[in-house]
Amino acid sequence: MPDGQIQYQPRKGVDARFRDTFIEVKVGIDAMRTLRGSLFRLAEIVAAEPGTSGILLLTDSVVTEQRLLAEWEISTRVIREELWKRLSICLITHDGEFRGVPRPPKSEMHNVLREVAKHESSHLIEHGVRNDFAFVVQKVLLHNLFASARAMTVGEIAMKAGCSFPTAAQVVRNLGSLIERTSDRRVRLKYFPRDRFDRLAARSESARATIRFADMSGQPRSPESLVKKLEKLRPPNVAIGGVLGARHYLESLDLVGTPRLDLSVHAPHGTLNLDFVSDLDPALRRVSDPQTPALLAIHAVRQNDSLFTKRQKGLFWADEVECLLDLQEGGLQAQTGEFFDWLARRAKGYSRG
Repeated sequence: MPDGQIQYQPRKGVDARFRDTFIEVKVGIDAMRTLRGSLFRLAEIVAAEPGTSGILLLTDSVVTEQRLLAEWEISTRVIREELWKRLSICLITHDGEFRGVPRPPKSEMHNVLREVAKHESSHLIEHGVRNDFAFVVQKVLLHNLFASARAMTVGEIAMKAGCSFPTAAQVVRNLGSLIERTSDRRVRLKYFPRDRFDRLAARSESARATIRFADMSGQPRSPESLVKKLEKLRPPNVAIGGVLGARHYLESLDLVGTPRLDLSVHAPHGTLNLDFVSDLDPALRRVSDPQTPALLAIHAVRQNDSLFTKRQKGLFWADEVECLLDLQEGGLQAQTGEFFDWLARRAKGYSRG
């Protein structure tokens, strides 16, 4: 790597800086509107500091070089010449090669860009990391218990979870006496003790690759206002969970206010596209310190069937188990117990019916 140290500085409104170059990373971008907005924000940062340049770094993107060239031509008509000469877009291909518009990055910057891309993509589910199917299968079974209590074939469970038949069958066997088997070889949970749920929830943060974001502006928006903005953006495969989702199912949930917004993103293939977060609120930045209060938490839904349900105002509602796990992860123990007990009572009603 060239001499110098990469500075990661979210308070600047950009992901990183190396020497006099600002670097903004976008992962999995596929919309020109998002790319254009990112380029304009980067231009503003570069314009505020003479002598600097900016690179918009794209990884895991489906945008072609031809589309990038067309978008660049549009930007040159809007951004003044002195400024756009200091900007470029860099695309890292799936083969690890570098492509650049209007010019490729210098070879001595390649390792820097790789390092920044790795740092900023660390919230993604790494390629090749094994899915926790024991967690996923139990989650599918628990959702089925709470939402309908109908029996399913092991093949149906495997399909919903996105795992092999033998894997699903092994998880079912491990549940032992908690499983009820019907005469037509279908299975379902008879019940699920709270202590068993607590053990499942202990694996939730890693199994769902939870990512937390804090507000860096000092004037955070309310979770409800973020939802209104989200309804306008309408990113795909995103569902509302947490307190708001739990209240969708149980309006009487005993809690004043909404501590944070929990979102579930369907990611059965292991890639989270979180590009919408910067559009939602540019002041939101990822935090890893559990002591830092988070305004937004995003959870990867790894099973093949998202189990989401549509909302009247757009987007989706996360399923009951997702919301329950969100409450537990958020430290809302009393509300977790209240919601769990309500779901368990509702499940008994299904079984009697």
